[in-house]
Amino acid sequence: MSTDDMRDQDRVWDLMKKIGFAMLVTRDGDRLRSRPMSAYLARDEGMIYFLTDARHHKDEEIARSPQVNLAFADAGSQKYVSLTGTAAISNDRVKIRELFTTTAKAWWDSAEDPNIRLLRITPDDAEFWDSPGTVVSYVKMAAAAVTGTRPDVGDNRKVAM
Repeated sequence: MSTDDMRDQDRVWDLMKKIGFAMLVTRDGDRLRSRPMSAYLARDEGMIYFLTDARHHKDEEIARSPQVNLAFADAGSQKYVSLTGTAAISNDRVKIRELFTTTAKAWWDSAEDPNIRLLRITPDDAEFWDSPGTVVSYVKMAAAAVTGTRPDVGDNRKVAM
């Protein structure tokens, strides 16, 4: 792997960490479904984890079609990541306890709740957009419109994960 590829992978992981929340997109038959979820990044494992509830339909959707998309967005800073990967649901109680945080307490009383499941995403590839920020981007777009050029509003790359 080249230094540029490694740098782009690092950028994807850094952006996902800074943003923290993702829209998880699953397939429900012919329809796509998305919902916001709090991501737990395990860069050293090459995994993204979520705690999910067995009483919802994500488990069945993932069992039928494990290919998912995660969309991370920080519109205020103009930073975005779209990641595709393969999802798997497990009842790994050790990992669930490890990931159970104050945020999870909003949904479950304890890590021992029998409805909690672990959603593990193995990334395939990603694309990121990393802008210098809204104000700078607008200034660059306005200057480009006046000069008839294309604005440089940051980096956009596809990355094999």
